[in-house]
Amino acid sequence: MRQGERGTHVLLLTSGLVKVSRVEPDGRQLLLAVRGPGEALGEMSAWDDSHRSATVEAIAPCIAYVLSAAQFRRAVHELDASDVLFRHVLQRLREGEDIRAELVGPSAMQRVVNVLLRLAHSVAPELSSTVTLGLGQEDMARAAGLSRSAFTAELAALRRCGLVSTSRQRVVLHDLAKLRALAEETRPAT
Repeated sequence: MRQGERGTHVLLLTSGLVKVSRVEPDGRQLLLAVRGPGEALGEMSAWDDSHRSATVEAIAPCIAYVLSAAQFRRAVHELDASDVLFRHVLQRLREGEDIRAELVGPSAMQRVVNVLLRLAHSVAPELSSTVTLGLGQEDMARAAGLSRSAFTAELAALRRCGLVSTSRQRVVLHDLAKLRALAEETRPAT
């Protein structure tokens, strides 16, 4: 699915992982989310016959069911799932607001930690103690609204503390509890 395309279909992801990103009007690319099994993709634009607001790309092998926009709308009506869809869309909008709030104000370290925690929750909602993110540092830097060099400098600090390890297209989070505590420590007082 590509940003700007017509919402002609919905994907129901049954396995694999995808990244959701968009290009902002100023040309910056922003990673919005990582989605996994059980997610509906493209539902907003299929519902109102609009253009897609983001691009969805597989980052791991995926299996998905494809529903045309008409099939999707019919299924929502037949299953009387309008309220469920409405709550889902509201959740996505709130998530977008949270992402935008993360991009203004916090220190670079807090932005990096927030992005790592958000992506970890997307990949492993049960939040085990160790989570592997199969994304490159460039994508994660975009998610944090930082240059790659600024992102990697902060990631190096986390690596020195033993909280993360990195390899090509992979970041492993070793202690989510300590990362959450660090996010709270670096949050400015209000």
